[in-house]
Amino acid sequence: MAMLVDPPNGIRQEGKHYYKIWQTLFEIDTKYVPIKPIGKGAYGVVCSSINRETNERVAIKKIQNVFQNRIDALRTLRELKLLRHVRHENVIALKDVMLPPHRNSFKDVYLVYELMDSDLNQIIKSSQSLSDDHCKYFLFQLLRGLKYLHAAN
Repeated sequence: MAMLVDPPNGIRQEGKHYYKIWQTLFEIDTKYVPIKPIGKGAYGVVCSSINRETNERVAIKKIQNVFQNRIDALRTLRELKLLRHVRHENVIALKDVMLPPHRNSFKDVYLVYELMDSDLNQIIKSSQSLSDDHCKYFLFQLLRGLKYLHAAN
């Protein structure tokens, strides 16, 4: 569960709210209301949220200390540059990038994506067996997205 907390230094930035999600501090725009954590991986913590302006459900990924590792910083930049221009039903849509209040001193990046019902990892780990038709369908979806990306260079 997302819990509203005070800013770490006691100074609240205008237009920002602070939440604790899985012991990770999220500093996000006030237009987003976190609902619950949905994933944690090598690149950060992801929570589901609602955009108050559009009432749309989204996923917010926090990438911590993005500049600590040059390779991770380049991967994040590549992801941003690619997803800014990509619009396809088989490629997740990047909705927003939250900018820090002070661009010269930020270290975390927050990416806002469309929220998916589930991901392929959840389906694979599910106890429900997959039929051949399910496997064909998932492979078809993956190949459609890949074909689109290759066609876009």
